[in-house]
Amino acid sequence: MSPLSAAEKVSNSLAFKGRSPLLFFILIFLLSIPFWLIGAATNRELLPGLPISSFEWICPVTAAAILLYREKKIAGVIELLRRSFDYPRIRAKVWYAPVVLLMPGVTVLAYGLMRLMGRPLPISHFSMPASLALFFLFFIPALCEELGWSGYVTDPMQDRWNALEAGILIGLVWAVWHWIPLLQAHRSAQWIAWWSLYTAASRVLIVWIYNSTGKSVFAAALYHDVMNLCWQLFPIRGSYWDPCITGVIVTFAAAAVTVVWGPQRLARYGIAH
Repeated sequence: MSPLSAAEKVSNSLAFKGRSPLLFFILIFLLSIPFWLIGAATNRELLPGLPISSFEWICPVTAAAILLYREKKIAGVIELLRRSFDYPRIRAKVWYAPVVLLMPGVTVLAYGLMRLMGRPLPISHFSMPASLALFFLFFIPALCEELGWSGYVTDPMQDRWNALEAGILIGLVWAVWHWIPLLQAHRSAQWIAWWSLYTAASRVLIVWIYNSTGKSVFAAALYHDVMNLCWQLFPIRGSYWDPCITGVIVTFAAAAVTVVWGPQRLARYGIAH
C-alpha cells in the first residue's frame, strides 16, 4: 500500500488541527481516578471480573467531549455524538461479517485449542435471551469508549504516524488504562501481561475495521461490544477465558491483516474524512 499523498496529509492535518492525543490520554487517566478510588473502597462487582471501577468506560467519551468543546464549542460535541450511529458510512455491508463474526471465531478457536491441550474446560452453557441482554448492555460502554478511542484520537494518531503504529500505541494506552480495574479484579501480573498483548492487538483490528468501514465509530463500537460479550460467554462467565491463548490468536490475526491490507492505512483505499 502506497504512503499517504501530500494532499491527503495536508487535508488530514487541517481536519485534526488542535487535537492533542497526549492531552486526551492524560485527561482519561485523570477522569478515571475517582472510579479507581471507589473500586479500591469496595469489593463489589458489576459482573464476574468487572469491579466497580470498570465504570471508567465513561471517561473516553467525556475526555473527547471536553476537548472538542474547547476546540469547537457545543457544535464539536454534537458532531462527535452524532457518530454514535454512523452506520451509513459502512457502504460495503460485507464488513459486518468481521465486525460480528471475527471474535466469536477467535473464541471458538481458543476454546478448541484449550480442549486439545487437555485443559479441564466445562461445556459452555448460555441462554439466548441473557446473551442478547448482555449484547445490548455491553454496547453502551463500548460506544462510550469508541467515541473517544476511535472517534477522537485515532485520526490524529494515524495522521502523525500510520494506521498500524497508531493502533499499537492506542492499544498500549488502552491496556495500561485497564490495569487498576484488573488488579482490583485480583488478576495476576502474568494474566494482565497476556491480556495487554490481546488488547493491543485488538486495537489494531479495531483500527482496521474503523478505516475499512469509512471511519465508522458504530462499527468499532459493535466489534468492541462483541469482544466483551465473547469473554463473558466463555465458561464460566469468563472465568476460564485465557488471555494467553486468545491473545496469541488475535495477534496473529492482526499480523495477517497488516500484511494483507498494509500498515500505512490498514484499508484498501484512502482514509476518508
